Amino acid sequence: MKTRIALSLMAVVLVTVALAGATEEASGVVNINTASAEELELLPRVGPALAGRIIEFREENGSYRTVDEIVAVKGIGEKSFEKLEPFIVTSGETTLTEKVSLPRSDGSTDATDQ
Repeated sequence: MKTRIALSLMAVVLVTVALAGATEEASGVVNINTASAEELELLPRVGPALAGRIIEFREENGSYRTVDEIVAVKGIGEKSFEKLEPFIVTSGETTLTEKVSLPRSDGSTDATDQ
C-alpha cells in the first residue's frame, strides 16, 4: 500500500515537472506580412502546408492589416488563432528563433481548425 502511494506521488511530481517545462513559452514574434515559410513554421502547430497557405493568402490579398485576419486562412480557426496570437504581429521584425511547442489540449477540436 505504501509503495503504491509513493509511486503515485512520484508520478504526480514527474508529470508536474514535465508540464512546467512544456509550458515555458518561446519568446519572440513572427511578422506574418514578411515572414518566410521557415519562419512561419516556428509558430505553434504551423507546418509546411499551413505556412504555405499563410503566404499564399498574403500574396493574393495583400498584407494582413490586423493579426486576426489570419483566421481567413484555411486551417486556422478561432482556437488556432488563440494559440498563434501571442506570437504574431503585422509590423516590425520577426524575432522568434525557435519552434514554439504548446501542450496538447483536451482533445476537442475546432471544426475550422481541420
